[in-house]
Amino acid sequence: MTEREYNECVHQYADNVFRFIVKNLRHEEDARDVVQSAFEKLWRNRDAVENGKSKSYLFTVAYNQMIDHLRKAKRVHLQEEFPAELKVHHQPVNNMKKTLQDALNRLNEVQKSLVMLKDYEGYSYDEIAQITGLNEGQVKVYLHRARLALRNYLVSPENVM
Repeated sequence: MTEREYNECVHQYADNVFRFIVKNLRHEEDARDVVQSAFEKLWRNRDAVENGKSKSYLFTVAYNQMIDHLRKAKRVHLQEEFPAELKVHHQPVNNMKKTLQDALNRLNEVQKSLVMLKDYEGYSYDEIAQITGLNEGQVKVYLHRARLALRNYLVSPENVM
């Protein structure tokens, strides 16, 4: 991969990779760090990566770094107690968006990533398999189970609007 091809890759895929990572992490700064690390790794390995496979490589690296970040974050538990008078309670304007986000948050990391890649980003099963390192059959099964879990949560009486 040449420097020009790398720059085209950055221009073409940076937004897609960022959207995918930020939807999973729900924290923009962490997502920027993960995406920047993925592009940095692509730059370091540009001689070994074919230009045609740069998209798959980027998503695979970003996905793996996101999983590493989530695992590290699970080990660190920051818990701060604030006095009750300082707590601010916000009422969400749109409960549907919150309910959908709650449903997605109930999925494990792999299921959530698969749903985001397939239904939000529109990747094929084969592309998702390459990105996640799973085989295509596993992608289909895990995605089916994730969708069932989402459906069961969303149609439960307490979540129906």
